[in-house]
Amino acid sequence: MNWQQLLQKTKKAMPPGIVTPVLVLALLAMIMLPLHPLLLDVLFTFNIALSLMVLLVTAYARRPIDFAIFPTILLVTTLLRLALNIASTRVILLEGHNGTDAAGHVIEAFGAFVIGGNFAVGLVVFAILVVINFVVVTKGAGRVAEVSARFSLDSMPGKQMAIDADLNAGLITQEEAQKRRREVAQESGFYGSMDGASKFVKGDAIAGIIILFINIIGGFIIGMAQHGLPFGEAVEVYTMLTIGDGLVAQIPALLLSVATAIIVTRSSSDERDMSEQTNDQLLTNPQPLLMSAVIMGVLGVIPGMPNAAFLTLAVLSGIAAWWVTQNQKAKAGIVAEPEEVQATDRGRPMDLGWDDVQQVDPLGLEIGYRLIPMVDESQGGQLLERIKGVRRKLSVELGFLIPSVHIRDNLDLGPNHYRISLMGVVIGEGEIYPDRDLAINSGQVYGDLTGVTTKDPSFGLDAVWIAKTDRDQAQTLGYTVVDAGTVIATHMSELLNTHADELLGLEETQLLLDKMKKNAGKLVEAVLDAVKLPVIVQVLQNLLRDGVPIKDMRTILETILE
Repeated sequence: MNWQQLLQKTKKAMPPGIVTPVLVLALLAMIMLPLHPLLLDVLFTFNIALSLMVLLVTAYARRPIDFAIFPTILLVTTLLRLALNIASTRVILLEGHNGTDAAGHVIEAFGAFVIGGNFAVGLVVFAILVVINFVVVTKGAGRVAEVSARFSLDSMPGKQMAIDADLNAGLITQEEAQKRRREVAQESGFYGSMDGASKFVKGDAIAGIIILFINIIGGFIIGMAQHGLPFGEAVEVYTMLTIGDGLVAQIPALLLSVATAIIVTRSSSDERDMSEQTNDQLLTNPQPLLMSAVIMGVLGVIPGMPNAAFLTLAVLSGIAAWWVTQNQKAKAGIVAEPEEVQATDRGRPMDLGWDDVQQVDPLGLEIGYRLIPMVDESQGGQLLERIKGVRRKLSVELGFLIPSVHIRDNLDLGPNHYRISLMGVVIGEGEIYPDRDLAINSGQVYGDLTGVTTKDPSFGLDAVWIAKTDRDQAQTLGYTVVDAGTVIATHMSELLNTHADELLGLEETQLLLDKMKKNAGKLVEAVLDAVKLPVIVQVLQNLLRDGVPIKDMRTILETILE
């Protein structure tokens, strides 16, 4: 039996819900019972490994709610660290007179090797770690968590309205809408929990300072009064043990504080891990790297400066700027000039054929050149999928299949313009900004936004094109925020609803009747014997023009027959 089979067998043998009682008993045992120094070494090592693993999980999480159990993990690890502090304090005060290895080799290693055996240096290092953890990381993370919780709660109505807008436009299904609503609720609950959990880290940092003074003062008294140690030896032994114990506890605490800061400062709308975001947002613009190289080079040639270090960094920054530039050129590719159309074939004019006569598309979408990435799936474009969702929703609601949308680029349009046509006739157009979001004033907003003012092309409401980073602020103020793709899809959905009768013709009606023949063949034959197909088409078009769906074809055909 290998270890995997043994692990599976152990999991099956364990009764459900046993982990929590075992963890509580373990914490009580560490607080109440004296632990062997070897067991302390194992637990301290496990604590450091657990903190490092939590830090890496937060760094690779794509969204904060992907690690929604983090507040609970933070509480458990804090309790584990405090229990270990109590257990190590007991061992230090009881067995410290026996030498620096009385509390285990981990504490001895941190007290002797990490700080070089100098307790004065150890006090300084411990104080610096406490200041970094308590004043810088923990305080900042707590403030971010508090503000994020407040903004997340205030922006919930705007996010719910955006979900409803996507659902009504057919961009998402009912199941997807329910999933997104759950995610919004989870996000709000997560930031609220993080607001409280950050106080655990702050309290743990204060407890570490108090435990440090208790160990040093108590060790002096116990070592000199009970065990007769000289003052110098008592100071050296107990200070070394206390500093080692404090560093062993503060390093995992600092790792968890950094993990807390990372996860509360992550964007909830970007489903990429931290390394991908850093590469995309920090290392995609060569200009800052190039300017940094120039500044470092200037500093490197000043007499008296560390020339080698500055010039080396200047060269590395210049190489990085060149590499980013070449990488962007490789991604963009070289746009070839279009070949000239040959006007003659072997010296004779080319003959025209029926293939040269283009048919009018039932539905067309023309876009400017800056909107091309929105329909290119290789560049992350989602417009095709959203238009497909619009067709699916309208087909279900209206009762007949909405034809495909032919998308083409048009250089005669503005770079950010789009145009929707029906049977070759333009029925709607607008201008969008792919790198911005549209904040729509629904009538109940509590502030103004900075951006490009416009009108929502679908409903004519006042709106503002804002930067994507201002999305949460706009939702907090009551705006309904949608992206550029949703603007086009919603506009198309409204136009197709209005012109639904023009999409239904003889062919579509015949397909509907053919489908009805499978379930009501006699009824279809009777209707076709009584009236002609164009009459049925006209009746269906009139119904659609009046806003009546034609899903109930049986009732419609029976009424026509009567």
